[in-house]
Amino acid sequence: MIQAERLNEVKEYYFSSKLREVRALEASGKPIINLGIGSPDLPPPVEVIEGLNDALAKTAAHQYQPYKGTSDFRSAIKEFYSTHYSVSLDAEKEILPLMGSKEGILHISMAFLNEGDQVLIPNPGYPTYSSVTKLVGAEPVFYDLNEKGNWLPDLESLEKLDLSKVKVMWVNYPHMPTGASATKKVFQDLVAFAKKHHILIVNDNPYSFILNDHPISILEAEGAKEVALELNSLSKSFNMAGWRIGMVCGNEDNLNSVLKVKSNMDSGMFFPLQAGAAIALRLPKEWFNELNVIYRTRKELVLELASKLNCIPEKDQTGMFVWAKVPLDTTSELFVDHLLHTYDLFATPGFIFGDQGEGYIRFSLCTTEEKIKEAINRIK
Repeated sequence: MIQAERLNEVKEYYFSSKLREVRALEASGKPIINLGIGSPDLPPPVEVIEGLNDALAKTAAHQYQPYKGTSDFRSAIKEFYSTHYSVSLDAEKEILPLMGSKEGILHISMAFLNEGDQVLIPNPGYPTYSSVTKLVGAEPVFYDLNEKGNWLPDLESLEKLDLSKVKVMWVNYPHMPTGASATKKVFQDLVAFAKKHHILIVNDNPYSFILNDHPISILEAEGAKEVALELNSLSKSFNMAGWRIGMVCGNEDNLNSVLKVKSNMDSGMFFPLQAGAAIALRLPKEWFNELNVIYRTRKELVLELASKLNCIPEKDQTGMFVWAKVPLDTTSELFVDHLLHTYDLFATPGFIFGDQGEGYIRFSLCTTEEKIKEAINRIK
């Protein structure tokens, strides 16, 4: 069978292929320490598991659920945005639950992009933005982020481009992979830029609460709902990556467009997942404080590891990764392979996030202190 032509523009996801190599090494007896994947290894809150279990016994727990999610889950999202971002949302009209925010990237792209439309995509940035853009027949237009510019968009440079075909702009703050944070002024400038050029801004915001004392949302910016959507997720903040629970927030018209796509793709989220997620979103801020004590200790150890490898980390990083320059005499891919085959350590090469990521490596904090200490000892 001949595959669809759209797949000719899309490569297999790097981790899909690289992890096969890692698993093969493990199967051969290699004691691989994985510092590559951002999948939280810590458990979800106890209250969330209890809520999930209790919901399993509900009469309608195993039936189809509303396409827009349960009213309690949407209310919990509304409360969450009000408590942590000071953003007021209408639970009925401005919130749409998702089966993971990654699904939202595809649904938003299908809802707003025609073949030949252009999409502004950060470089370095999450590879899915580019692959989904290509899958729907649109054209990626990469905008460079760099250390000198604090990994923030250079809107003055973008103003010099022909933006007449641009429909969507992806932003991601706190930024993955660099850990850079945006300010409220950055978001306000993005909103003004979007209004001027009739572009839909989508901020992908799953890392707000990991080693970040000042979480913000693009929806805090004045007028943002007119031109912006925000994706968010429980994967990182509540150690619930495998649950596949996220949300997209914005104005009613834009969400209705996304819902047209989503309602043809699934039949609602499993009720107990929504019940557990609602409990998570209503937890007090102490949950994040306790979580970050663990991540802060791990980060100090990863910074020590990076130093021993002659890698130079970026300053003022948030999120669950450490982004660092590799030694000048190598490439990110060669350096990662060197770590894998010399020290049995796996980390992520920066080139997979775009050519602006070349020369960097990303270490994950989703590994126990003991494992990170063992990695340090292997370098010694």
